[in-house]
Amino acid sequence: MVRTQRHGVFLCHAWPDRQADAKDVYDLLLSEDVSVWFSEVALRPGTDMRVAIDKGLVSSRIGIVLVTPAMLDKLRTDRSIASNELSALLRRNLLVPVMHGVTFEALDQVSPTLASRGGFSTAEEPMEDIVVKIAELVGTLDSEEADEPSLNSGTK
Repeated sequence: MVRTQRHGVFLCHAWPDRQADAKDVYDLLLSEDVSVWFSEVALRPGTDMRVAIDKGLVSSRIGIVLVTPAMLDKLRTDRSIASNELSALLRRNLLVPVMHGVTFEALDQVSPTLASRGGFSTAEEPMEDIVVKIAELVGTLDSEEADEPSLNSGTK
């Protein structure tokens, strides 16, 4: 049986942020030993983006949405993969918006559902501190998962 790698975090970001802000968040998460599904690493040339993103969503414990001015622009105007990705993330229990260069109020004007989620803002604390908190959350989820009794356990 082939087992899919389980990621701690699915990093959702706007395409223009992929080589700067999103890459920085990715690198910071890796430095905290958090496995991350990040399109710049996971998507190979010729890959069906929708299929790869769906696999990344399924294999991740939580979703992080990096909300930047570019993401707000995408959410206002674009109904492509980024919107589908965000819709899938919004259906999950654990979705954490990270405001970077924007406010929750600005996000609320574009996506009230996403803005209603508890999250973080780099206006209030540095990204490095936010990433540590995200890593702690993933660690808590890992511990809870390990503590759950196995469905296959029992006596013979």
